[in-house]
Amino acid sequence: MLMQTREAALAPAEPRRPAPLYLRIVIALLALVAVAVPVLLVSNTPRTIVHKRPPVVISKRVVPKQELPPVDPLKLQEVAPEDARAINAAIPFSTLPNPAARAFHLSGAADSQARAVDCLAAAGYYEAGDDAKGQRAVVQVIINRMRHPAFPKTICGVVFQGSERSTGCQFTFTCDGAMLRYSPSPAAWERARDVARAALNGSVYRAVGHATHYHTNWVVPYWSASLEKITAVDTHLFFRWTGWWGTPPAFTRGYAGVEPNVPQMARLSNAHQGDTTNPLEAALQGDGSLIDPATIPDSAVPNPVGAGLDANHFLVVLDRKMNADAFAALAIKTCGERLYCKFMAWTDPKLKPAKLPATPAQTVAMSFSYLRDQAQGYAKALWNCQQFKRPSPLQCMRIQPPALAPVAVAQPVAAATPLPDTKSAVAGPAPLTGVRRKTDPAPTTKPPVSFTLSVPKATPTPTN
Repeated sequence: MLMQTREAALAPAEPRRPAPLYLRIVIALLALVAVAVPVLLVSNTPRTIVHKRPPVVISKRVVPKQELPPVDPLKLQEVAPEDARAINAAIPFSTLPNPAARAFHLSGAADSQARAVDCLAAAGYYEAGDDAKGQRAVVQVIINRMRHPAFPKTICGVVFQGSERSTGCQFTFTCDGAMLRYSPSPAAWERARDVARAALNGSVYRAVGHATHYHTNWVVPYWSASLEKITAVDTHLFFRWTGWWGTPPAFTRGYAGVEPNVPQMARLSNAHQGDTTNPLEAALQGDGSLIDPATIPDSAVPNPVGAGLDANHFLVVLDRKMNADAFAALAIKTCGERLYCKFMAWTDPKLKPAKLPATPAQTVAMSFSYLRDQAQGYAKALWNCQQFKRPSPLQCMRIQPPALAPVAVAQPVAAATPLPDTKSAVAGPAPLTGVRRKTDPAPTTKPPVSFTLSVPKATPTPTN
């Protein structure tokens, strides 16, 4: 028995049967799929290109009191929104006092006031939406700008500054087509107008102080680090200029009192639905008060005369229908930041010279002239008061005397001729006209004198 058991244990084992063919095929397919699927996923996954973020430009320059701070068009740095929030959070809030702005009370004719209200309401709505708190902050910034010498001195002038250029606007809604894409509902528009009316009649939003700039916290304008961050209103950050230009004494400029007619506002405002065919319409609505040169569009600015002269001379033909009050504004806008500029204008195109110097007849026919010489510290604007009545003779050109006829010179007396009697008349040259002598009677009227304008300061270019 024991022997049989040992023999059975030592007997060779029976060979295993191979797996069925179908099972081996299934296993092979599974292995192939396990290898192929990851390969396909890796090879077909879109490539992600990580762009290197450009460095953020930081400026810490404080503009001195003697230099008007620049107002550049809004230009954003190429920063992702999440990076922008981190950059903005790293800029600390100013620890200096943040006094509230003075109350402002709108003045001027009723139609001009209506235009100011609607321009301000549009800015509040398109910049902050249908939110009273955000609108109050925005409209306070616009009023602050209007009082600052670096900006236009009208509400509409501030809101639509640079809007004629796609890359030059201060508030993006004025040049990105937003006003054509959508409009506020009647109820939202009336709420925005209520906010604007209140701000233009003494209401002050104290939180933003004397802020002149703002932006949302998911963008980084180039100017943001060079200004003082003073407060945040929801997702908007508010800034003022560093140094003297951000203090209350810098905000003392008066209001022009005449608001321009803005064609872009016509869809929202009946007050802006006048004739807009003339590019100088904004400047043509003057009633004797100073017209803001910033209201004149770039399309109305003439080119220099050329003809061998430098780019500081302009020979211009004026529209006869143009309000004479706008002549100086057009000249100042045309001269821009030139330290020296000569602007000469005629209403009769036949009398405008093609080049300088002008003939005596062309000089007499000149309708308006403006001369700026910043090296000498003055600028003068003069009208031809025989063509345009002015409120003061100080604004009149000097009357040009007629061209003098050739003077007959007496022939020398021969030596042999006896001297005439001293009581008899002596032949001699005819007396010169226009020359006053001690024996002449005093003139009954004083000659007109030049009207002197203050020299406009050079302004590097404006933003929001």
